[in-house]
Amino acid sequence: MKKNTKIIATISDKKCDVKFLSELFAEGMNVVRLNTAHQTHDDALKVIRNVRKVSDRIALLVDTKGPEIRTVDVETEFILKKGDRIKLIGQKTDFDDADCLQVSYEGFVDDIDLGKKILIDDGELELLVVGKEKNFLIVEAQNDGPIKNRKSVNVPGVAIKLPSLSEKDRGFIQFAIEQDIDFIAHSFVRHKKDVLDIQEILDQKNSKIKIIAKIENQEGVDNIDEIIEHVYGVMVARGDLAIEIPAQKIPVIQRRIIRKCVESKKPVIIATQMLHSMINNPRPTRAEVSDIANAIYSRTDAIMLSGETAYGDYPVEAVRVMKEVAVEVEKELFPDTRNNFVPSNHELTAILASSAVKSSQLLPIKAIITDTLTGRTARYLSAYRGTHPVYAMCYSARVMRELSLSYGVEASTCEMLASRDEFVKVSMYSLMDKKYFTSQDMVIIIGGSFGPSKGVSFMEISKVDQLTHKV
Repeated sequence: MKKNTKIIATISDKKCDVKFLSELFAEGMNVVRLNTAHQTHDDALKVIRNVRKVSDRIALLVDTKGPEIRTVDVETEFILKKGDRIKLIGQKTDFDDADCLQVSYEGFVDDIDLGKKILIDDGELELLVVGKEKNFLIVEAQNDGPIKNRKSVNVPGVAIKLPSLSEKDRGFIQFAIEQDIDFIAHSFVRHKKDVLDIQEILDQKNSKIKIIAKIENQEGVDNIDEIIEHVYGVMVARGDLAIEIPAQKIPVIQRRIIRKCVESKKPVIIATQMLHSMINNPRPTRAEVSDIANAIYSRTDAIMLSGETAYGDYPVEAVRVMKEVAVEVEKELFPDTRNNFVPSNHELTAILASSAVKSSQLLPIKAIITDTLTGRTARYLSAYRGTHPVYAMCYSARVMRELSLSYGVEASTCEMLASRDEFVKVSMYSLMDKKYFTSQDMVIIIGGSFGPSKGVSFMEISKVDQLTHKV
């Protein structure tokens, strides 16, 4: 049985040979993620070239660093004991103090008030601001912990005024354009302007790269509606999100964002530590399996692996576990044909997609087939979360790869044909050759009578042999 939920795997240049990538692809990997926080352009290029040797169906997603803050210039690691106090600065100052910690954001002191908590290295060390001077903060350690160089700095509940894009981000966006990457996942998106800053660069270069907004802080959660409106899709990046927001609130936020994305017919990804124990162990914990299952029950489009495939000891096994959990859970999923929460908004495409999914539950349908110029029809079919596969015949390889993030859609490329009947006949034979169905099976076709650029205009339900003998 095929899975409907898509799998994203983070790949490092240290482990990206063709044989390894082929194994992941065979197990169900749909998208390769490159984490630019840990890669140079040459590192990323090595991964890109090998992915493309494996298959043109694998989509490529590049992360930006976004407006993050890290510790800097820590030459020697040192330990703070609970109750220890040090000075914290955002830029070099005239005073030379051994008990001083610098972070990478110059305006840090101005943005932080007394009483705020500062979390270092994903919350391993908690500092409390107990004093504030013009050029530095006085912070007190709330627990024992190390201070290391280049570790994350989070301040829950504080709107940091960092620019959306760093120079490294701009360089990687240009690199992504040159390499014809499919997606850019922008980190720490706080509001629509963060997204529009990237879109402006893409528009200047006439790039078709799609933007995924990574939601990692309270601002992003608060502004999720305007963010969804301006992106191709959303990633719920639970690592930093769980540092910025109390952990007990994350499951509720995750479900809410998934629902909003499905309502908006936008792909949604759940990420971070889904199989974290499998970095070192061959089997997952029961809690991790439940985490994956809950994301799928909530109707996410995709689930993501990070360290598990980037540097873990059991990367192929991790992808296999995700696939097996997805297949098992999806057996229990049924569309709500009476009260589907995805609005049609009086769009013909949405109405036909909804009708196709509802019809597929009432008739012995084997599959839904559509041709698509931009991927919109296939994404709309995906949003209604039917139980039958959607086979999308795409007129470009890029659109085929973009649908690697859409639940239940299996995309392939086809040539643009002269007529509707010709498309129907060619697609039926092509899909039968792949053993997706037989001539006696019943299918639903959604297409356009006036050419793909005019959008969908009809839905047809028939046995395959009747469709192939129409012309």
